[in-house]
Amino acid sequence: MGMADPNRQGKTRLAKYYVPLEDSEKHKVEYEVHRLVVNRDPKFTNFVEFRTHKIIYRRYAGLFFSLCVDITDNELAYLECIHLFVEILDHFFSNVCELDLVFNFHKVYLILDEFILAGELQETSKKAIIERMGELEKQDELENILLLQASHIFAMPRAEKAVFSASRFKGSLLGKKIQ
Repeated sequence: MGMADPNRQGKTRLAKYYVPLEDSEKHKVEYEVHRLVVNRDPKFTNFVEFRTHKIIYRRYAGLFFSLCVDITDNELAYLECIHLFVEILDHFFSNVCELDLVFNFHKVYLILDEFILAGELQETSKKAIIERMGELEKQDELENILLLQASHIFAMPRAEKAVFSASRFKGSLLGKKIQ
């Protein structure tokens, strides 16, 4: 069904649904999951039956990482999936905290999408996921550099643009020598 990460106060910091639900139903599910896991005795297992599914959760500091899966799915595999997700977040953000999830939510979703596809666990190698995220970071940095250069060019006065354009292509233009 999906993944939700509420904090102790019940504010959802990350939610990803793999089945279509109305917004009101999503809020209802998040509230019910929060109510189930927050008030649960730590001595109990990390698996709770929920409607026709199963909630698998794990607490890290003030956040509860929870997955809602089919009743027949392997609980331990998904419990390890949660731990893998937190380990990768910790590596990527250097000691991850709740604010990292709030202010870098787009990166968190990218990480999640690297190993969970359509609600199913696809990649279990921490090394492979971190390498792919590193490649995405390099591409992102390159795009930022290109955007910065483009904004600098467009901010130049017209005369400087002409000189800049001529100096960049000095020597050849589409394979032909310029005289």
